[in-house]
Amino acid sequence: MKKMIFAAAMIVAGAMGAASTAQAGASITGAGATFPYPVYSKWADTYNKETDVRLNYQSIGSGGGIKQIKAKTVDFGASDAPMKPADLNKFGLIQWPMVMGGVVPVVNIAGVASGQLKLSAENMADIFLGNIRYWNDKKIQANNPDLKLPEQGITVVHRSDGSGTTWIFTNYLSKISNNWKDNVGNNKSVQWPVGLGGKGNEGVAAYVKRIDGSIGYVEYAYALQNQMTAALLQNQAGNYVAPTAANFQAAAAGADWAHAEGYYMVLTAQPGANSWPITGASFILMYKSQDNAAQAKEVLKFFEYSFKNGSQAAMDLDYVPMPEAVVKMVEATWASELKDTSGKAIWK
Repeated sequence: MKKMIFAAAMIVAGAMGAASTAQAGASITGAGATFPYPVYSKWADTYNKETDVRLNYQSIGSGGGIKQIKAKTVDFGASDAPMKPADLNKFGLIQWPMVMGGVVPVVNIAGVASGQLKLSAENMADIFLGNIRYWNDKKIQANNPDLKLPEQGITVVHRSDGSGTTWIFTNYLSKISNNWKDNVGNNKSVQWPVGLGGKGNEGVAAYVKRIDGSIGYVEYAYALQNQMTAALLQNQAGNYVAPTAANFQAAAAGADWAHAEGYYMVLTAQPGANSWPITGASFILMYKSQDNAAQAKEVLKFFEYSFKNGSQAAMDLDYVPMPEAVVKMVEATWASELKDTSGKAIWK
């Protein structure tokens, strides 16, 4: 089991105001997705030790991150739900992918260990729709003939906050189930047919660990950190696959970032024998026009450092680093689109 390191620098007390010019010992501010929090935390800890610049990041969910960046109360927002190009243009924002990973169904069923329970695409949708209510339902049992499942009610746990993790998860459910697509849909926050809500990946993980017979969805690093029981999922090829960095990479392998306008890319339900079906990227959001060019450059220095020096830390936490070709595209985007109020480029 890999240990996750959470940097104290990531915790922000009280309200955050507009960012000031970064100096030695100063900080840059961000808010949003809980999905990448473990790896951002690790990167921030290392960067702080080398530069004495702290990253103060509020892990409040993608919806909150988008609100914060729109309000200009942080230097950057973070979201696992990519903004569409039209919305980026409307608000004067740019986005880029920072890291990729997987969303994982986790369960708490007595006697069932990680990698034992197989869930078909149909069963996943029916559980979260409330159509399958007991673990020994014949539909689940049919896919698990060698696993004795209890006659126990299923408690669904979902996110209560606006969440990019939910966006990725409901995007997946919308692709595998017309019933889900037509009646619930794909968004950062939806009207859940059943279940109870937990705030953040942390909240969902805590509920699932505490409630017998429960199922929820969390970013994979949270499943590892909390030693949770992960299910196998049926992918587009019909294979039951485990959540692993290699299978996340398999899902991301066909991503054509060069032709994704505004880096808008969705990696759920990708083809491939080993592809994990609930794979996603996490994105950074910044304004194209920066009132404080020096501060914006400090933010970019952190992300440049993380791209160039953070791949091993990302892999240690079972994330997938962005390919070098994509990193070069992103840095070219910084150079061409991020400018100060006079129109001068901020990045080299």
